[in-house]
Amino acid sequence: MKTAVITGASSGIGEGCARLLARSGWKVFLMARRRERLENIAREINGHAIILDVTKAQEVEIGLVTHCDLLVNCAGGALGLDAVRQANADDWTSMFNTNVLGTLRMTQLLLPRLIASQGCIINITSTAALGGYEGGGGYCAAKSAQRALTQSLRLEMKGVPVRITEVLPGMVHTPEFSLNRFCGDAERAKAVYENVDRPLSAEDIAQVVATVAELPAHVNVDEIVVRPVAQRAQHALFRGSLGWREAPPVAHSPVNEGER
Repeated sequence: MKTAVITGASSGIGEGCARLLARSGWKVFLMARRRERLENIAREINGHAIILDVTKAQEVEIGLVTHCDLLVNCAGGALGLDAVRQANADDWTSMFNTNVLGTLRMTQLLLPRLIASQGCIINITSTAALGGYEGGGGYCAAKSAQRALTQSLRLEMKGVPVRITEVLPGMVHTPEFSLNRFCGDAERAKAVYENVDRPLSAEDIAQVVATVAELPAHVNVDEIVVRPVAQRAQHALFRGSLGWREAPPVAHSPVNEGER
């Protein structure tokens, strides 16, 4: 049985990845800060919960992970939608700590195990890493830094049989992400997805992660951009019906987190 470690697994894309990989026969270690929620999910999927803060993670906390075939760095998030001239520096610090330094710490801790297993690292960044947008300076900067980390690591691992992939999601409808971004303002969070015909779900991104993880060991997908059909670019989002002929897809399992 292959072993996967997933950060940010208490909600959103992280939870979606944990559930799908567990259904596919992986042994899954779920990592996040929220004990009750994480332990409930782990119990439902027969996984293993490890309560930690990725920005402060230490070897002693991951001692149960003696073997690792796959690391999925999902922990992250956005705070605020303020212009640069009005930005809250504490929010920027928090975004960098979670998105960038959290990825750094978890990668450093698990890299020896991944090298031993000739495994795979999948970093969940965002299309926000591809260019700035109004109000997104802090989040775009953090995701750009996470993207640079991923690219540098891939080059530095030349000659080592470890696969390193970056997944860049566009609009993913996982409401907790936007609720956190807007400090619990449900109306602002809802407006992000207003009249968008079938934004992505956490399960959609989880399927991409699982597909990459299951590829032959010699096949590396450097990066993959994933957007809903309604979103052609970061600045090109269509609101309204797309006229799909088939019935809407069955709702995925409830995993909450937000527009990546």
